[in-house]
Amino acid sequence: MLRKIALGTALVLAGLPAVAQDSDLGAAVQNPISSLVSLPFKYTFDNGAPNGDANTLSVNPVYPVSVGNWNFVNRALIPIANAPGGITLPSNPSIGEVGDGGRSFGLGDINYSLYLNPKETTGKWIWGVGPSFTLPTATDDSLGSGKWSGGATAIALTQPEWGTYGVLVRQLWSFAGDSDRADVNQGLVEAFVNYNLDDGWYLLTDSVATINWEAGSDKLTLPIGGGAGRVFRMGKQPVNARVEAYYNVLRPDTAPEWTLGATFQFLFPK
Repeated sequence: MLRKIALGTALVLAGLPAVAQDSDLGAAVQNPISSLVSLPFKYTFDNGAPNGDANTLSVNPVYPVSVGNWNFVNRALIPIANAPGGITLPSNPSIGEVGDGGRSFGLGDINYSLYLNPKETTGKWIWGVGPSFTLPTATDDSLGSGKWSGGATAIALTQPEWGTYGVLVRQLWSFAGDSDRADVNQGLVEAFVNYNLDDGWYLLTDSVATINWEAGSDKLTLPIGGGAGRVFRMGKQPVNARVEAYYNVLRPDTAPEWTLGATFQFLFPK
């Protein structure tokens, strides 16, 4: 079934007009802190966890604001999940409380990050740095940490002629919230590579590794995998779509074995 969905998505993308001739737009899509306003919707299916499978739809709006020689890039992650209690989700690595064995549907914890990025950089590297906060907005204890968390995030990337590669890091600590819930002390490392093909197509890997410093030896979730995507137009509206699959070579006992993802991103170039 999942292979049919991925194949159907690829066939639909193949029949749509590309915007490959717009190299600036293609480069901006692959740069998480570009000046491009965008609205991505990402669906992930997490399979193989002991407590059951999980489905998450994340809305991830990106809104940059320019002030003088700097860009202030606002990025949010707003997850809506259907998941069992006590599952660790790589797609939204909040620390949910173990429930009664049933499933929960609702809003998860919202994460907000602000990247300070210079409009002009010396050399080939593009970088940004700033604060990151997670709000305890989950509508069910099994879908969030119950804690207010804050910390720092940073990104560095470069864009040679063939595509893009870089790394994003983030560290969060809880500072308030439900005293009966576990503290948050969580690191994240996202390594990404995009390789451009003809007619708007590209290959990618976007591995998001997370580490729960509060856990014992069972700290790390490390996925490997990749996928493909395409930048195209729906009428006059430029869109980026991609499909991916990742296997967790290292994972906590409560985490899924693998994840399938599909992203549909509306682009609003200035």
